[in-house]
Amino acid sequence: MSDAAHKASDRAMDLVRGYLDHDAIAVREALASLDAGGSLEVYAILNGLVRSTISIMELTGRPFRMEDLVRRADEVAVAAPPHYEFAVAEATRAWARGDQSAMRAVSCRELTGAVHISAVGVAVLGLALWGRSGLLDVLAEFHEAATALAEEWTSGP
Repeated sequence: MSDAAHKASDRAMDLVRGYLDHDAIAVREALASLDAGGSLEVYAILNGLVRSTISIMELTGRPFRMEDLVRRADEVAVAAPPHYEFAVAEATRAWARGDQSAMRAVSCRELTGAVHISAVGVAVLGLALWGRSGLLDVLAEFHEAATALAEEWTSGP
């Protein structure tokens, strides 16, 4: 993992924690001054976390109700910049309806919106699976693994 990718990992974790804390300032600062390449890396990390969390939910058979996820997304998304809060709600509701094309249409409008949608997705699914403290532990474990990989990558074999 490159140093830039490691920083993207930090920003992705900061963004999710900002949403968990309902902290609009932390959300804004997590993405401040990111260029398109950095935003794409943050999105890739968050997308991987969303997919991993969904897979874990499916493997464990952990039940969740879509209406609970939509409600939680509405609660978490209040920390989003106002123009993204609606996009998060729209994408979450499309996902709950099983309307993948509408969800993709909302999240593909622009990269920063997709980053916010994915971060809220990680937060909401993680809360449903592990609860707040468990999700924070998972994020800390991810950060440790990302740091170790970055150090290994830069130091060579």
